[in-house]
Amino acid sequence: MELGAVTDGYKADLKTVLRVLNEALATEIVCVLRYKRHQFMASGLNAQSVADEFAEHAKEEQGHADQIAQRITQLDGEPDFNPASLLSRSHSEYVEGKTLVDMIQEDLVAERVAIESYSEIIRFLGNDDPTSRRMMEEILAKEEEHAEDMKNLIDRVGKAGL
Repeated sequence: MELGAVTDGYKADLKTVLRVLNEALATEIVCVLRYKRHQFMASGLNAQSVADEFAEHAKEEQGHADQIAQRITQLDGEPDFNPASLLSRSHSEYVEGKTLVDMIQEDLVAERVAIESYSEIIRFLGNDDPTSRRMMEEILAKEEEHAEDMKNLIDRVGKAGL
């Protein structure tokens, strides 16, 4: 009775699900931090539109982190926001980048890493935790959109010679 949403019908390995969701949480937090840095460090001709895109993505990644943290608590777990271990738990790296193109490329790499790892999480969850799976599928769709946005920015910024 004390486990809230975790009923006898819950089929997943709860300990593993909580670990995996905390890794996804760390990934999202690292992405927020990277996008925020890039937002404020973007400079050069027409950099404001790219900075605006970074800001939008940071906001969306923060929303993903909040969703994941909420799901962890629904599963009677504890979301791990400890900054000391964020990078070791994150699937993506925190790379600053020097130029606008470097920053966009680093964000594209991170989005592609998230796409791969979230696809794996979705396969792992399968039908054993359909609520977490659906949440991760929604987040995955947004990460795929982010990757496409970064690809388009590379094309646009690269052609403009920025």
